[in-house]
Amino acid sequence: MALEERVTALERRLAELEGTEGRKDRPAVTERPDFWALDGLKARLSESGAESGGVLFTGSVRLPTGEQYEWQYGLPTDQLLADSWEDAAEAFAALGRPVRLRLLREILGGRRTAAELTELAEVGTTGQVYHHLRQLTAAGWLRSSGRAGYEVPAGRVVPLLVALAAAGH
Repeated sequence: MALEERVTALERRLAELEGTEGRKDRPAVTERPDFWALDGLKARLSESGAESGGVLFTGSVRLPTGEQYEWQYGLPTDQLLADSWEDAAEAFAALGRPVRLRLLREILGGRRTAAELTELAEVGTTGQVYHHLRQLTAAGWLRSSGRAGYEVPAGRVVPLLVALAAAGH
């Protein structure tokens, strides 16, 4: 495909995505006829002999802070179904409080210290904020970054956003 055709195709895809922004009634990617990620996953699964299929999630993210993350992860269906799902309970439970999701969003947006986070409206007392930060850290959604600062580990940024997307966010 010539460069000009590729640029035109990318512009069309971008216009489609921008047209669906903010609309929860229609998924942006699954309605496109071009399943490039799915086709790539199927090819890899076929090569590996994974007849039951698999799941892939991927993302390229630029945060408001300027940090950029590119990440992908996939597993065959057989492995996902055989693994212990109980192990995921703590990670999901840590995300189960609106205030914790708010703290994660603020941290991704650049508020990194406990002092900055406790200044936010509707997040609770200082003690409550520290409790939520401890729970998110214990579940692996956060880590200390020094001087009372927190950050979402690089390997958790895209999975967090995928979990939000999967929840219909």
